[in-house]
Amino acid sequence: MVIKSIELAGYRNYDFLNMQFDRGTNILYGDNAQGKTNILEAIFMAATTKSHRGSKDREIVNFDREEAHIRTFLEKEGVETRVDMHLRKSKSKGIAIDGQKIKKAADLLGLCNVVFFSPEDLGIIKNGPVERRRFVDMELCQLDSFYLYNLNHYNKIVNQRNKLLKDMYMNPSLKETLGIWDMQLVSFGSKIIERRKLFAEQLNDIIYDIHRKLSGDREKLVIHYEPDVEIEDFEQKLRQSQEKDIRSKMTSTGPHRDDFSFMIENVDIRRYGSQGQQRTAALSLKLSEIELVKKITKDNPILLLDDVLSELDSNRQNYLLNSIGDIQTIITCTGLEEFVNHRFEINRVYRVSEGTVSCMNTDVVS
Repeated sequence: MVIKSIELAGYRNYDFLNMQFDRGTNILYGDNAQGKTNILEAIFMAATTKSHRGSKDREIVNFDREEAHIRTFLEKEGVETRVDMHLRKSKSKGIAIDGQKIKKAADLLGLCNVVFFSPEDLGIIKNGPVERRRFVDMELCQLDSFYLYNLNHYNKIVNQRNKLLKDMYMNPSLKETLGIWDMQLVSFGSKIIERRKLFAEQLNDIIYDIHRKLSGDREKLVIHYEPDVEIEDFEQKLRQSQEKDIRSKMTSTGPHRDDFSFMIENVDIRRYGSQGQQRTAALSLKLSEIELVKKITKDNPILLLDDVLSELDSNRQNYLLNSIGDIQTIITCTGLEEFVNHRFEINRVYRVSEGTVSCMNTDVVS
């Protein structure tokens, strides 16, 4: 799958934009705060329905507009697909595939798989568990519609259970209904735990060799899935934590509290690893994500690199750029020096300035 073109209207700082992409490597360069990342965000939204920044639709629509549009043209094996996305400040988004409206995000997810890598992703290892769960959920939702279904239902049940716990303060008799929510929590939550466990195993099959090569054959990285509760103990632990949950008015048990650890020689590098080890592990994770998408979907993802090269040393830069291969890649950067210095082959160059994009001759980096 490749993205042939994208049209934006009223999106962030773009009044109107129509961009064509090469099947190979596309470079978007320019100063900071000119709109480069907004283009990557729009591609990511067209594939996942969400902003990688976590922005709400109303924050994405141009300040002077009430709505924004994203239109992407995708192609796979000679067949073209059009995805239209209509963002509104005061209503939920509308999505259509080849002119046919869809009702659920699940109908779009998986059509076009993207891997997004930004400087913030270098913090996946060292930051809190929320970021690691978000990484896992975002990838699994693209790869597995069954996981998306279970996750959506689980999150709704957690929210409804939390509301019930708050309402019980004024109406204690509601406690009798808590068991109904607990049964559903266990049902959907168990499926999430099971799939996350498999995901960690699938990643470990790939990340071991990638990280060994990245570290110069010095380190062996293993991902450990750390579920908050095992499936067989879930129901019992919910009952045991009932009084605690009633006091705190929050659900304290379940996969919404899971974590993942990254171990080198049985040492948790989030706690005890150097910044270099953490960055190398994050890069290994993203490269493994690419390979896992290929393995499961039998197709290449679209790779979006948002100013990440400036955060990596030359060895990691070279490894990343050499790993791209035949993947369609869209890279943002503030300058073209790294591509000149490394004689990296590129197919199309764009200059981005104040919300306008101009296509440059690729000779500028030769």
